[in-house]
Amino acid sequence: MDRTRASVVFSQRKRQKEMHSPNLSCSYEIKFSNLVIFIMQRKMGMTRRTFLMELARRKGFRVESELSDSVTHIVAENNSYLEVLDWLRGQTVGDSSRFELLDISWFTACMEAGRPVDSEIKYRLMVRDSSVAQYADSWSPGKPKMPSFVASEVPQYSCQRKTTLNNYNKKFTDAFEIMAENYEFKENEIFCLEFLRAASVLKFLPFPVTRMKDIQGLPCMGDRVRDVIEEIIEEGESSKAKEVLNDERYKSFKQFTSVFGVGVKTAEKWYRMGLQTLEEIKADKTLKLSKMQKAGFLYYEDLVSCVTKAEADAVSLIVKSTVCTFLPDALVTITGGFRRGKKTGHDIDFLITSPGPREDYELLHKVVDLWKKQGLLLYCDIIESTFVKEQLPSRNVDAMDHFQKCFAILKLYQPRVDNSSYNMSKNFDMAEVKDWKAIRVDLVITPFEQYAYALLGWTGSRQFGRDLRRYATHERKMILDNHALYDRKKRIFLKAGSEEEIFAHLGLDYVEPWERNA
Repeated sequence: MDRTRASVVFSQRKRQKEMHSPNLSCSYEIKFSNLVIFIMQRKMGMTRRTFLMELARRKGFRVESELSDSVTHIVAENNSYLEVLDWLRGQTVGDSSRFELLDISWFTACMEAGRPVDSEIKYRLMVRDSSVAQYADSWSPGKPKMPSFVASEVPQYSCQRKTTLNNYNKKFTDAFEIMAENYEFKENEIFCLEFLRAASVLKFLPFPVTRMKDIQGLPCMGDRVRDVIEEIIEEGESSKAKEVLNDERYKSFKQFTSVFGVGVKTAEKWYRMGLQTLEEIKADKTLKLSKMQKAGFLYYEDLVSCVTKAEADAVSLIVKSTVCTFLPDALVTITGGFRRGKKTGHDIDFLITSPGPREDYELLHKVVDLWKKQGLLLYCDIIESTFVKEQLPSRNVDAMDHFQKCFAILKLYQPRVDNSSYNMSKNFDMAEVKDWKAIRVDLVITPFEQYAYALLGWTGSRQFGRDLRRYATHERKMILDNHALYDRKKRIFLKAGSEEEIFAHLGLDYVEPWERNA
């Protein structure tokens, strides 16, 4: 190395060393103390980051070397919104939604102006980022890609949106669902659906909402919804949702409807009788409970606890084994939330069909009879089919189907816990140890030609199914239910051997089961 080149290299190293000195920035006056900037080094490099930090400090900005609770603005270069979000998840900063996530162009504009400029839409990563889909696999391994986000292009119907279980706006959607449930208890369907549809939209977003501009252009954002969002952004919680949670009527309805076999009508009846708690219901000897409600109270603690994926798999083995004893070629499919990828649920739904030439109308009766003999059946109620051939689909988006079905409670035996540590206790009675759990199970029998429609309907989610039926009616002039799809223009039933064919009939892109968590 010649002397001139060595001198240049030495000067560069000396300058870098000075730039890294923590004492250098202490002499700068902070002019803009209302915002604190943190510049991400990721994809930028240490030298450029250090230069930009010192530049900002010289102009009177407060810049932190480390990410801390005091930071308000995070600046990134050549990083997508989800890349920044993923990086933040690895930091111990608590709620990352409080940060403004900005492109380097905002920082450059501030330096040129010599003062903070508004973090308007053109500078914000969530709006600038058009590569959400390219990055989505890194935060949702093995799942289909999320769509890129443009607010004005978010579809009105949830059946046109791919919604996974990655909910970045849980603090909003939890509040919406409390509000919706309260309106459902009051039988105010309009306001209930308003909050459910808004929750569905926010669950779809691939980023957390941090200010009101984030929801500009989104569908289903009415005044009531916007008021709740604004308050949560400003205060961290919703006073309206909190008020509902503390409301005596809501608390009573919540308790009552948690009992298997109790709906809103029964809850209303009990509440009008002056009853407010489950203890009061059980103590009132004048009440005539249905068989289902009695079972609901008898196994209450088990039934209100979550069913795990492992428990669902164990029950699935029991159901498949029993059904195939009587119908060897039967197709038994778990539906509902577990088919959508959820890890827990409150019950387990099964769809049963057979490609054979005939239907076995006695199948459910044979199944429950065997479970009785095996000591597995705690409760069952078989509803016979009411389907009429060539019957037009129901126009009601919440209408029940006409399939033969069985609502049952099964005894699921669980592995024994090692209680050897209790052997020294004289008061311990092994007979008191319960080695089983009561599990709610729904079995639905469907003709093979209607299987695809039944599978689509029973998979859910409830909001996804509602919007699918609404879309069929309003956009395609068709009628859809769990039995069939009818084209009103052509006056024909459209056959489908798979869910993909149903989506194709409706002119919709296929949505995988785990993308229907609307």
